[in-house]
Amino acid sequence: MSSPNISTAATPAPAAAPTSASWTPQASLAHRVSVIPANPFAASDARVAAAVAQGRDIINLAKGNPDGAPPQFMQDALARAAHDPANFKYPQFDGKPEFLDAAAHWYQAEHGVTIDPRTQLLAVAGASVGISATITTLIDPGDLVVLVGPYYPQYEGSTAVVGGRIHVIPALEENGFLPDLDSVPASVWDEAKLLILNYPNNPTGAVATPELFATAVRLAHEHHFVVVNDFAYAGIGFDAQPPISLFETPSALEVGVELCSLSKMYMVAGWRGGFVAGNAGLLRAIKAVHQQTSILMSSVVQVAGAAGLNSDQSTVRALAATYRGRYEALNAGLAKAGLELEPVHGGLFAWLKVPHDWDDADFAVWLLDKAGVAVIPGSDFGATGAGFVRFSLLEPSETLEEAARRIAAARGTAW
Repeated sequence: MSSPNISTAATPAPAAAPTSASWTPQASLAHRVSVIPANPFAASDARVAAAVAQGRDIINLAKGNPDGAPPQFMQDALARAAHDPANFKYPQFDGKPEFLDAAAHWYQAEHGVTIDPRTQLLAVAGASVGISATITTLIDPGDLVVLVGPYYPQYEGSTAVVGGRIHVIPALEENGFLPDLDSVPASVWDEAKLLILNYPNNPTGAVATPELFATAVRLAHEHHFVVVNDFAYAGIGFDAQPPISLFETPSALEVGVELCSLSKMYMVAGWRGGFVAGNAGLLRAIKAVHQQTSILMSSVVQVAGAAGLNSDQSTVRALAATYRGRYEALNAGLAKAGLELEPVHGGLFAWLKVPHDWDDADFAVWLLDKAGVAVIPGSDFGATGAGFVRFSLLEPSETLEEAARRIAAARGTAW
């Protein structure tokens, strides 16, 4: 008789080690690779490239690449910096003092917010680096990240890399694509480690109100989570009131982080520059992660970025006016096709509800095949984006008007 304290279940034989004939390097991949969602922008690029390879004339309104040039004074600053021996060496880990001082100046001049450049700022090679570093700093496997949908896909992707989970709050059309944070159960907030906001918003073009940020900050204090605002489209507003910073909200600096990009304000996407601002304790931890995981922002780009941030921002306001004019030109053209864009208050994109009974992915394929116009399906921004498509405003008005003409001509009885 076997002892009652000893299991008699058969012990599985250890798995056989792979032989040299059966082993491949792919067998050594980390599990996290298998759970990373596909990048929808890469898939869109592939669709457009295939159409172009067939000899078709495609108007690509799926891209988020600025179509102009940075201000001349920033180009000049970059050129001078390239000849300065001080910039031949590695920059400081957290950023060149002149760049951090300029970012602090920008916060004070544009938003009336005082930021300590040494303890509350970090230079990064683009806001996407800041997103990754912040999520890596805050999220352990199994931790909950709250997103507002539709959302920029990297939020989900970077959360997947570190093994986190997501909860999505819908931002509905009837609410101007702003979320009702107070409608979220307290149990979700109690479990959350991080809430990610993005205003001005990609893809909807919504802009945060003071009330939205105040609610987020209040909930963060009550339930002990961190608020991040992805402020990549800072300065790109279409209304009389410029887009506001999270840190204009009282006590937001106690619980918050904000990510800023040079790419959109100054049309320097290829230079890769931006900064992270926020609570000094959080920034200390984010800096530690950044030092071990990311390349430093180029010295010469920091010099040019400082020139932009120290300027009067008139070039940014002119750029915002240009994008608003493009939105209006596209909307007027689409009206002839029986389509109407959603109201947009800032950013670089227009948001369109697809015709009745259409699936958004199918509609995007139809636009590419029948009209030669590439857009991004709304469902690529999460399930809450289903039923919409995103148009880029990063083409001249004449090109946007031509895209609308093609869509109107192709419509027929499609809707």
